[in-house]
Amino acid sequence: MDFFYLAAIKTLILLATTLLIRIIAGKAVTKFLKKFDGDIKRKRISNRIINLFLAIFFLLVIAAIWNIESKDLMVFFTSTITVIGIAFFANWSILSNITASLILYFNHPLKIGETLRIYDKEFDIEGELIDLSFFFMYIRSMDGSLITIPTSAVLNKTVIIKR
Repeated sequence: MDFFYLAAIKTLILLATTLLIRIIAGKAVTKFLKKFDGDIKRKRISNRIINLFLAIFFLLVIAAIWNIESKDLMVFFTSTITVIGIAFFANWSILSNITASLILYFNHPLKIGETLRIYDKEFDIEGELIDLSFFFMYIRSMDGSLITIPTSAVLNKTVIIKR
């Protein structure tokens, strides 16, 4: 069999396996959150993290299947990391927002759908937590406005959850 056809078959098998792992992991996250009385709405963030790791896995295995030389792969990764490093240095708040969203997700009792109040010295924010992404918290205020707050800013504020 020709190298191209064999690599294409391996790629299709890898794609199917990755999709199967994604489905199984999604069901496992749902089951875990139900078992430990977790907020099912947090499933979206968990799936984003799982998808990130699966994408990295998929790309590494694809490189191995198609015999991409490690020297070329190393040049690609170091160039990418350099560009990302410069971008983080130029705008370090991106990294701090991602870190803050993970901290809020795993270590804070915030739940999507709850009403909360964030105290700020200039302007207090009150409303329902709509979503928590890697960069922003989305809050629907009492007058219906959508407020976005960088997650790194929330870690420095007092947050009261109204139950």
